[in-house]
Amino acid sequence: MTTRRTTLNALGAALMLSALGCSQAAEPVKIGFLVKQAEEPWFQDEWRFAEQAAKDKGFTLVKIGIPSGEKMISAIDNLAAQKVAGFIICAPDVKLGKAVQRAAKRNDMLVMSVDDRLLDGAGKPLEGVPHMGISAYEIGKQVGQALAAEAKARGWKLGEVALLRVAYDQLPTGVERTAGAVDALKAAGLPAANVVDAPQAKTDTESSFNAANIAFTKQQGFKRWMAVGLNDESVLGAVRAAEGRGMRRDAMIGVGIGGSKTALNEFAKPQPTGFFGTVMLSPKRHGYETSVNMYNWIKTGKAPAPLTLTSGTLMTRTNYVQVRAQLEK
Repeated sequence: MTTRRTTLNALGAALMLSALGCSQAAEPVKIGFLVKQAEEPWFQDEWRFAEQAAKDKGFTLVKIGIPSGEKMISAIDNLAAQKVAGFIICAPDVKLGKAVQRAAKRNDMLVMSVDDRLLDGAGKPLEGVPHMGISAYEIGKQVGQALAAEAKARGWKLGEVALLRVAYDQLPTGVERTAGAVDALKAAGLPAANVVDAPQAKTDTESSFNAANIAFTKQQGFKRWMAVGLNDESVLGAVRAAEGRGMRRDAMIGVGIGGSKTALNEFAKPQPTGFFGTVMLSPKRHGYETSVNMYNWIKTGKAPAPLTLTSGTLMTRTNYVQVRAQLEK
């Protein structure tokens, strides 16, 4: 009797453990996606494609905006409380790389970065955190080459044109993007003295508008301008500031970076503006592919490539429908 009862108890315990295991196995994988400026169109696009990946692969996506270092750490702890297995992050400050890595380790979560590469305490790329970003300098060169080609098509002499560099030098990728553009234009014949810096406090259109206005006030000797910046919003701010001073399409050529809704809205206007084009990056790769890479890492234990760099495509008013459709396939 005792032996039979023991056997039944053991069988019951085994069934309970089996049921518990099935229940745990059935729990969906949860992946976090943290971005520094959730309101920006680029990050909205990334999230949209990450949600598509979640639907295709069957995991749960947790999206959180992290505009500051304090909110970033709080968000990572929030993910842990939700039993998130890993997260993708574009940090508000790349110098917080070690803090991100420690928080992930403390909470037993995998982590990879997107867009802005995390740095260690010495200012070097953080080892051990896979990253997907762009070759910032090469993207910048594309911008500069596009500006030079359009200026030539308009019959402009580069010696008589000023380049407004809307600068956000706190971010390494911002420095690299604008440096690439400036170098390409210098190679095309733009005098170094014609480069005008306009430091912006943030990376949005309003900050760029304010910075550009100050620069235009100080440099009133030029009648024709070109504009470059970290993203589409930076260039659009410069274009709007130029318009406020009577400089429209015939006096301004702006080429942004990103291919965001900001650019699409300009291209869709009935009349062309000074916002000539943008080097479109792939929000699908940065949102969808990073999410799938994280999912596979969680499921198989195989980490993504340490570094993946995506390229860009020049998009203008004449080709934006075709380019966007091609890159979003």
